[in-house]
Amino acid sequence: MSEKRKMDRCQEIERSIIKKFRKEIWSQFTKAINTYQLIEEGDKIAVCISGGKDSMLLAKLFQELSRHGIHNFEVVYLVMNPGYNDENYENIIRNAQLMQIPITVFDSQIFNITDRIEGSPCYPCARMRRGALYSKAKELGCNKIALGHHYDDVIETILMGMMYGGQIQTMMPKLHSTNFEGMELIRPLYLVREEDIIHWMNYNELKFIRCACRLTEKLEKEGNLKNDSSTSKRAETKALIKKLREKSSYIEANIFKSVENIHLNAIICYKDKNGERHHFLDEYDSSLGDGDE
Repeated sequence: MSEKRKMDRCQEIERSIIKKFRKEIWSQFTKAINTYQLIEEGDKIAVCISGGKDSMLLAKLFQELSRHGIHNFEVVYLVMNPGYNDENYENIIRNAQLMQIPITVFDSQIFNITDRIEGSPCYPCARMRRGALYSKAKELGCNKIALGHHYDDVIETILMGMMYGGQIQTMMPKLHSTNFEGMELIRPLYLVREEDIIHWMNYNELKFIRCACRLTEKLEKEGNLKNDSSTSKRAETKALIKKLREKSSYIEANIFKSVENIHLNAIICYKDKNGERHHFLDEYDSSLGDGDE
């Protein structure tokens, strides 16, 4: 592809975000930033790029925001190579060049470590990858990392917590790091639907990597990817939501809103921010006359 064609393609991709997908993607991106106060004056944000559709779109959105937005902030486009195979690594580099994203790449040995873990390595892998991103971002002078989790990740997490974890909790739009002082995690795609990201990707004829860990590659070769418990639970939850959506178009929005409309006087037990448990029986007798549903 000639340099001129690359430039034209990049401009087409940028134009699609601001024009064709303005309502579905750009407006929801900026709405999340404003609603949850994700960016402040003077921030230096590491946009973490895994090479998948979500993080690549996030990087492009931040580019547009830094060009046309009102915030005074800096951005670093951070790519960690935890041990990708050559094909996946080259895909990331090629897409970054096509989309003119000035990435900063650093290597880690996380896949080599997780290869030695018995059972599913997904949880420790995710923790190690996040820790490595925090560490590198802090080294580069950043105070925030931005991840590409979207609306569908949020509602799936809520349902998975109820069905498989026996708890009510959500994926928060931002979090202070407990292990890296002064660092914060933000999720600017919090209100963007996955189907709209896929539509944007297909419209621009872009091809991104999926989960590129060695376990996924191994399971795909063996034809056992659907049987992997770490991926099947989320896939099952996604399928359940899709089925419920066929019966009611309000299902997804109601799942999302459910963690914004919690009534503590109608909860058996909850934990406060310090981890202390509060049971309804603790003050039950002192609330006589407050019942009658």
